[in-house]
Amino acid sequence: MPYSDPSSQQQLILASSSPFRRELLSRLGVEFSTVSPDIDESEQPDESPERLVIRLAENKAREVAKEHPDALIIGSDQVAVVEGKILGKPGDHEKAIEQLMQASGKRVSFLTGLCLLNSEAGRIQVCCEPFHVIFRVLQRREIENYLHKEQPYNCAGSFKSEGLGISLFERLEGDDPNALIGLPLIRLIAMLRNEGIDVLTK
Repeated sequence: MPYSDPSSQQQLILASSSPFRRELLSRLGVEFSTVSPDIDESEQPDESPERLVIRLAENKAREVAKEHPDALIIGSDQVAVVEGKILGKPGDHEKAIEQLMQASGKRVSFLTGLCLLNSEAGRIQVCCEPFHVIFRVLQRREIENYLHKEQPYNCAGSFKSEGLGISLFERLEGDDPNALIGLPLIRLIAMLRNEGIDVLTK
């Protein structure tokens, strides 16, 4: 059930510097601003990937709330997991080759933590949205060619699914393909509705 005191007049803030998340949120046709949170994204000892992305999504939102105590703040974080090992953003070419070689022929799970914080009321909604990618068996030459064309060194898992990265896959499994890019819009729309914002009536 939606909360009884809709907050449609509150400022909506995306706590992210990601151009991919910004583009996804803009699809909903709602006004928002972006603030880049400065948090420690290190894993904690014995922390599961699911718990990690939820914690970081929440921490991003709470960090932005320090300067915006009366806003609706969206936090999100994503990791890729293959055979129980987290694949972060590669950062450079050699690491990206290593990641894609490791993913070749395997099922890779992308876990996206999502948080919507009403910093004025202190309400918080959080979830972890999974999405799975089954990679084709890839030759090193294919990986090299792909990386030179798209240079996805700031993307978890070393690819951009909205671009040429789709050529690396055998199939996709999940409820919301937007989660693969970094922001699960279906779950976010439900969270916004709980705060009195219906994207279809804006």
